[in-house]
Amino acid sequence: MRYVEASDLKDLVLLGGGHSHVGVLRRIGARPLPGVRLTVICRDVRTAYSGMLPGLIAGHYAFDDAHIALEPLCRFAGARLYCDEAIALDLAERKVVCQSGPPIRYDLLSINIGSTPGTSAVPGADGSVVPVKPIQKFIARWEALCQRVLSRESPMRIGVVGAGAGGVEILLAVQFGLGKLLAAQGRSADHLHYYLFTNTGRILPTYNERTRRIFERILAQRRVRVVTGQAVVEVADGRLRCADGGEYALDEILWATAASAAGWLARSGLAVDEKGFVEVSDTLQSISHSNVFAVGDIASLVDHPRPKSGVFAVRQSKALERNLRRALAGRTLAPFRPQRHSLSLISTGDRYAIAARNGWALEGRLLWRWKDWIDRRFIRTFSELPNSPARSG
Repeated sequence: MRYVEASDLKDLVLLGGGHSHVGVLRRIGARPLPGVRLTVICRDVRTAYSGMLPGLIAGHYAFDDAHIALEPLCRFAGARLYCDEAIALDLAERKVVCQSGPPIRYDLLSINIGSTPGTSAVPGADGSVVPVKPIQKFIARWEALCQRVLSRESPMRIGVVGAGAGGVEILLAVQFGLGKLLAAQGRSADHLHYYLFTNTGRILPTYNERTRRIFERILAQRRVRVVTGQAVVEVADGRLRCADGGEYALDEILWATAASAAGWLARSGLAVDEKGFVEVSDTLQSISHSNVFAVGDIASLVDHPRPKSGVFAVRQSKALERNLRRALAGRTLAPFRPQRHSLSLISTGDRYAIAARNGWALEGRLLWRWKDWIDRRFIRTFSELPNSPARSG
């Protein structure tokens, strides 16, 4: 057996525990990287699967059902796990600067830290609203909201800002989940009132007409007040003000607008787009620093722009792992070709879902069962790990 000296090891650092990186860890566990020291930096030891968040909020899943445990996955991959949060990159010295611990050196770095809904552009929104991402922080606020609702008899108004698929799906999940909690106590949910705000003329602006009509019908049936064509311009003292001057008193404001990026990425010197996302080529490498990769929501594919969606992050995993191997070996990298269209399965709170693709849409309970099967199968791939091959070095 040949042993590798520590000084000869190459350092591969995975920053973030997103959908792409968990797939990379599983693939490396099945086929180890000799001569490489693998390190994972992540704020949480459990990473949430965004596809199951609405089901978790609606009460269809327990916490463990919708989360991937990073500790056993890192052990399987032979990786060190640092529970910390990056605050900067030292690109010259090739180090990740962390909030709590010492800087972590890398030869090759991959970034998969996700995004957050943008609140900084709206006065008063920071600290007053509840962003849907990061998911772990949102879950904590959701649990607090549940307690407030259960302890209160007077009317409550809950608003969601952002009427893309994420905002619509979360609102319907919250409505169903709170109704289920109250029903378990023999209480009605009639005192809860829901609002959906969007600056676009219609909800789900990137979807086809049939999908929009289905959700407009469902929102109307569930007595959700939809405010379209009005940007939110200020949040203050439990009130939300729109561009037309309309004001809405709300007890809870959930924020699910267009994604924004961590500001320290641009300040570190990485090439970013106009919204602060790391610009990458079709090999998933930063266009300014070839030893830095970025995937998922935090990345902006220069030649193949795509919406921020977990679907694309999951599918980038295989291409990322392949190119990390090639980069470590000094080989030519292969391009990642994202699919032009993807099938969307959007749940409606109850065990019902809509499937949307291109110009068509279908709805029904069977679609929810299909989505549930897909999501559970995805989680099982990280909880039912095979025996890792023997590692050398």
